[in-house]
Amino acid sequence: MAVLESLIGPIASIIDKIIPDKEARARAKLELIELQGTQELQAIEARLSAIVAEANSTDPWTSRARPSFLYVMYTLLLFAIPMGVLAAFNARLAQDIAAGMNSYLGGLPEPLYALFGTGYLGYTAARQWGKVQGVDK
Repeated sequence: MAVLESLIGPIASIIDKIIPDKEARARAKLELIELQGTQELQAIEARLSAIVAEANSTDPWTSRARPSFLYVMYTLLLFAIPMGVLAAFNARLAQDIAAGMNSYLGGLPEPLYALFGTGYLGYTAARQWGKVQGVDK
């Protein structure tokens, strides 16, 4: 429960920043507090604990797997910049490359995209937890 307790404060401050209406903000915080003792929250905490254990692993393959996966995804996203430049000079070639990439990415299984989302959010939560605990800088 320590992992989740350390996240409730930051989540509450995020709620303060993104919900302008005072009444809606209070309802969201109340729901967050009510969620604290439920089985759903316990399941989330179990998942976060596993992610934190992986992030703190001394095995370099385990501890670097999630950030490496994120770097690959960032590279794919940043590839849009040279593609934009290429499109300025040879639009047909850029369209052909984009069509090939779309075909390739469309062929990847949906669970891989779910893994990316889970990994991204899990890594972010583990980093936040480490910062709150004073382990990470």
